[in-house]
Amino acid sequence: MRPLWFSLLLAVPLAAQNPPSPPTPAAPGQRPAPAQRELRAPVADTGMFSPLPLPEPNDLRRANGSPGRAYWQQRADYVIKATLDTAARRLSGKVTIRYSNNSPDTLARIWLQLDQNLFRKGSVGSYLNPQESRFGGANFDGGFEIPAVFATLEPPRGRPAPARPAAAKTRVDDTMMEVVLPFPLPPGRVATLALDFAFNIPDHGADRMGRDGALYEMAQWYPRVCVYDDVNGWNTLQYLGQGEFYLEYGDFEYDVTVPAGYIVAGTGMIQNPLEVLTATQRARLAAAVRSDTVVRIVTEAELQSGAARPRRDGMLTWRFKAQNVRDVAWAASPEYLWDATGWEGILAQAYYRPSAKELWHEAAQMSQYSIKEYSGRWLRYPYPQISAVEGPVSGMEYPMVAMEAKDETREGLYSVVTHEIGHMWYPMIVGSDERRYPWMDEGFNTFINIFSEEGYFKRDDTRRRRGEGMFVLMNDQAPTAQPIMTYANRFRTDGNLGALAYIKPAMGLYVLRGKVLGAEVFDAAFREYTRRWAFKHPQPADFFRTIEDVTGQDLDWFWRGWFFTTAALDQAVESVTQRAGQVSVVIRSGGQLVLPVELTLTYGDGTTEVRRFPVEIWYKGDRYTAVIATEKTVTAAQVNADGQFPDVNPRNDGWKAGS
Repeated sequence: MRPLWFSLLLAVPLAAQNPPSPPTPAAPGQRPAPAQRELRAPVADTGMFSPLPLPEPNDLRRANGSPGRAYWQQRADYVIKATLDTAARRLSGKVTIRYSNNSPDTLARIWLQLDQNLFRKGSVGSYLNPQESRFGGANFDGGFEIPAVFATLEPPRGRPAPARPAAAKTRVDDTMMEVVLPFPLPPGRVATLALDFAFNIPDHGADRMGRDGALYEMAQWYPRVCVYDDVNGWNTLQYLGQGEFYLEYGDFEYDVTVPAGYIVAGTGMIQNPLEVLTATQRARLAAAVRSDTVVRIVTEAELQSGAARPRRDGMLTWRFKAQNVRDVAWAASPEYLWDATGWEGILAQAYYRPSAKELWHEAAQMSQYSIKEYSGRWLRYPYPQISAVEGPVSGMEYPMVAMEAKDETREGLYSVVTHEIGHMWYPMIVGSDERRYPWMDEGFNTFINIFSEEGYFKRDDTRRRRGEGMFVLMNDQAPTAQPIMTYANRFRTDGNLGALAYIKPAMGLYVLRGKVLGAEVFDAAFREYTRRWAFKHPQPADFFRTIEDVTGQDLDWFWRGWFFTTAALDQAVESVTQRAGQVSVVIRSGGQLVLPVELTLTYGDGTTEVRRFPVEIWYKGDRYTAVIATEKTVTAAQVNADGQFPDVNPRNDGWKAGS
């Protein structure tokens, strides 16, 4: 780290740094020319404590981190009808998208996400993450089949009915489709897109959706509108498999037609329970939502006897409705056991096959606790239900649906269940851009999981595991180090994805909470960020500014070091000098990352004392002398004694007398 005096030297007047050039000698008979000063641009302060160059605030995104009076975002409402062909392993359907242009811009086109095209031979993502064997064999060829797109411009309210739909010109670019509208879409107007779609279903595709025997987990299963926002315009970063999603909010009505013997779990609430559920199941669900204990909605005996379904032959359509969500997903299996319980009128559900029942019989209770924990600590859960769904996907989240695989331990299952349910807050409620900034959902979620895991198991060891993970990151990832702000699909290694999207941002928030701001202050700020940006599209600057606004702290040094750089922390006790009535401890910051200091002193009588020093001690350089008044003899001094800081060289953290 460069000491502050060096930065100050760069900022002193140019005359002091660059003395005036000597005057040019005058020709005989002429007056001497005046001395000329060489003019140079000032050198910017780029030290760790310099101001963070965030985007300029405006009427859309304010300087305090809140949405401004001119903030806008688009809206997309969907009506979808789909049929699952289990013999052909194929899904086909129709979708109508009602797209509301709330922006100040007139739009000539609408971009759609075609995520199933990842599974098409020759997709860009297939070159980055070859997974042919996982899709259904070398001959599998997936991707959306969309014969045409029709567009209609809805008239303003009170005007005559719109004209007949017109065919729109389209262009497919890997996992994106450009729909050129046959009309301009002015601000405040609504366009409706209608199209048919179909695709072959991959086997366990990319850990996000797919098939396992008779079980289907369907996600990214319909063409979805890209986000058009005030920061990037159309967000058309390709889906390459690793980066997740950025979506508009709206209301969804969707029907899925499946074999009659199947049970379906999905986003939203069932709209036709008289058709798809038995009278016994309807009564049990009504009891479960008012119960603190788990109610078995579908039992193994009922599956075996056939009593689990109203009928077993032919096809059956399940109708769902979800409001103010950014996506919908569903799962279907003829083997699903179904449990449910309630919390303050919200259903907490679990769907799992008999082969997973040894641990999954507790999954509804795990879902209930997760909803309760996150609601009480951050923001009340706004949806009517949550469903934990067992299947081949090892861990993935969609609104009201958390997909998990079997697990070998109770702790392992809860860790995944509560992680995926935590995503209901980030990014399902707080709708961040996961493709650019995965840390704004994965990192935040990993952070809130700490408290959920500790509470469920009534223990206090999670924070230690997070610290150890961060220590490994700072040491082992150095050869391929990247900053947290790296886009999701641009991490050089799988290890970087886990370390930089999950562990490092979570550890950073934990350190900020426990070691810099304090739990009460941090929690108030994090709650306010969640409240301000619920059902909106925050950017990183909105998060940074909100935390600073609520806490009243300038944290540019923290955001820069932790999120924008690969700087490492190396605090050390360099020397200890004792005199009558005082001890002087020289502390050094050997890495570029700066943090406050916790110095633990051990005295000759066996007692210990912790002295805390703010981060501002590093303003003047990389060494600080702590002078402590004491009549006791110091036998040992150590920084970071509890191991909560990710210090890359713990060997120099301590000093012992006589060593």
